[in-house]
Amino acid sequence: MITPSSAEPGGFREFERAGWESVVADYDVSFGSLTAQAIAPLLDSVGAGKGVRLLDVAAGLGYGAAAAAKRGAMVVGVDFSAPMVAEARRRHPAIEFREGDAEALPFSDGSFDAVVMNFGMLHLGRPDQALVEAHRVLQAGGRIGFTVWAKPEETVGFGITLRAIQTHGDMNVSLPAGPPFFRFSEPEECVRSLLKAGFVNPRVINVSQTWRLPSAGALFDAMQRATVRTAGLLRGQTDRALDAIRAAMNHAARAYEKDGAIELPMPAVLASAVKPAERNRER
Repeated sequence: MITPSSAEPGGFREFERAGWESVVADYDVSFGSLTAQAIAPLLDSVGAGKGVRLLDVAAGLGYGAAAAAKRGAMVVGVDFSAPMVAEARRRHPAIEFREGDAEALPFSDGSFDAVVMNFGMLHLGRPDQALVEAHRVLQAGGRIGFTVWAKPEETVGFGITLRAIQTHGDMNVSLPAGPPFFRFSEPEECVRSLLKAGFVNPRVINVSQTWRLPSAGALFDAMQRATVRTAGLLRGQTDRALDAIRAAMNHAARAYEKDGAIELPMPAVLASAVKPAERNRER
């Protein structure tokens, strides 16, 4: 949620890693059913199917890896959070999960036919380096696909949160500086970054998603307990500001009540591209 102008990748990486090591259970309950909605189109974008060697980067609890395996893909998942990897292994013992860094993947060149990253780009200090690494471990003709959140004007849960903090709190909380959270929400930025990393034929689409929450208060709870950057921002507020932020978020969320629950539009941006064949790269 923070959008600083500069970043120190090492400090930001450790901040994110430590955060994701402490929110495993809360993330599953709060965001699991939401982020899983982008998995099918993400796998479609890279042609995940029987016999495809697929790497799931920032695999988390293994939602995407498990879905790819059900399609018959030969899957490896990698994540920098040891507790996430341990839980993914427990849930999906037939799939290989490793600890590893998206910016320095522990695999040889050309090891995979497809690389996917479901909402992982948002948590990297050097996302462009992660694209370079994905390019390296793909064979010629292989495909990459990644998802991020759409702009806060469209992702209602983030929009509500940002407006509440801007109105009632302090956006200038001291946190390790990282890349802008919504950088890749712009299709042009996805295209530019994919081309710079050496990919061709980039394609960017929107994926409709709905976040179904049991109550208006569940939005604040999810942002506070199951995120890293946003949770850090909330921790930096005074008690008085935090109470006002919570009240404002609850009030705004109630406008989306339907059938006894809260339903928030939370679309994703899905970007995909191809590693060119060797003959094309030589031209």
